[in-house]
Amino acid sequence: MSQPTSRRVREELPVLAICYDFDKTLSPDNMQAQGYIQDVGYDVERFWEESDILARENGMDSNLAYMFKMVEEAEGNLVLTRSALESYGARVALYPGVEEWFERIRAFGKEHGVKVEHYILSSGLKEMIEGTSIAKAGAFEAIFASSFYFNHRGTAKWPAQAINYTSKTQFLFRIEKGVLDVNDNGVNEFFPKDKIRVPFRNMVYLGDSDTDIPCMKLVNTYGGHSIGVYDPASGREKVQRLLRENRVRYIAPADYREGEELDSLLKAIILKTSANELLERRHERDLAEALAAHPDSE
Repeated sequence: MSQPTSRRVREELPVLAICYDFDKTLSPDNMQAQGYIQDVGYDVERFWEESDILARENGMDSNLAYMFKMVEEAEGNLVLTRSALESYGARVALYPGVEEWFERIRAFGKEHGVKVEHYILSSGLKEMIEGTSIAKAGAFEAIFASSFYFNHRGTAKWPAQAINYTSKTQFLFRIEKGVLDVNDNGVNEFFPKDKIRVPFRNMVYLGDSDTDIPCMKLVNTYGGHSIGVYDPASGREKVQRLLRENRVRYIAPADYREGEELDSLLKAIILKTSANELLERRHERDLAEALAAHPDSE
């Protein structure tokens, strides 16, 4: 079996990786509920209820259950192709300011000596996310999400990836080491500190609910920044609980417009990253010189 070769290595500029859940973080609702479920003749609430029952009665992962139900209910209603899923993605609503957010934050980082990269970590569908305007505009370095295997006719037949709330965490380690190919087992290799591309202190995770807790906690534990976002129309009780339980460090409305709370918070994180990485790299340089001067010392 051939080995993937497209690994990313540490760069001259520090990298800040901003990782996003998708549903109810960048979009106000589940992506499947913004056209697809309705087009297969289902009430949205009933679709999710039946999907949950399917998972419980069969000891099935909830993401595999909803993907199976999508395929099953498409029969006789529509042909479930990649292009069809992308077209549903094009209809997905986004929170205010999301369209302009990614490039603006990248530009602010560049201005302050930080390379900002945006990543999706979602249990939603990769094909739908790829159909959104922001993905088509090149917002993301990588989209890690559940996805289908498509046969030679282009029809969805089987899950290729099913990403749940715990398996999301592997992708934080992939980003950390620059091993982005999901088939590259190099993510399990030991990387010395000076080869780590994105240390966890330079990661930001944005999510909205309990399904984001493993990623939030992991980023928190290693000195990164986890943010609970909430729809102002629904209230912030859920993310306040995450804050009380030390799952997130900050909370903010899901309003991505310039000058709003989230914009100010991310810019503050970029400024902190810029200053902190100067000190970290100075420490690494001084330590390397000291060790070189006394190679036998521990």
